[in-house]
Amino acid sequence: MNWLFKEEPTHYSWDDLVRDGRTVWSGVRNPVAQKNLRSVEKGDRIFFYHTGDEKAIVGVAEAAGDAYDDPSDTAGKFAAVDVVPIVKLAQPVTLSAVKADGFFRDFALVRISRLSVMPVSDAQWSRIERMGRAAR
Repeated sequence: MNWLFKEEPTHYSWDDLVRDGRTVWSGVRNPVAQKNLRSVEKGDRIFFYHTGDEKAIVGVAEAAGDAYDDPSDTAGKFAAVDVVPIVKLAQPVTLSAVKADGFFRDFALVRISRLSVMPVSDAQWSRIERMGRAAR
């Protein structure tokens, strides 16, 4: 499965993930985003998206394991996922470029712009990779 995870780069950026080599993706509280996060499995591909001023997909990461209970949640209601960096896109794929391409009209990034964890179809993944000139 393929996913897109969003983060404010002033909070945790792609460069932070590369520096750290691995991170726990936690703190997601939106019910739909949580449902998506709970579905992540080891080896799933993840687009890393910078929110805020950038609004762009900047890199490809991978789930290092299946989703598990978020250690910061004492109630046990939320999930977390360990994420490792794979490759930085040669060219960030901006939200405006995605919105300008009619191919993406059904993509959650266009339809539900505030959702922080969303699925990406294989076709959407391939097209975004081509736009970012990154091959895996």
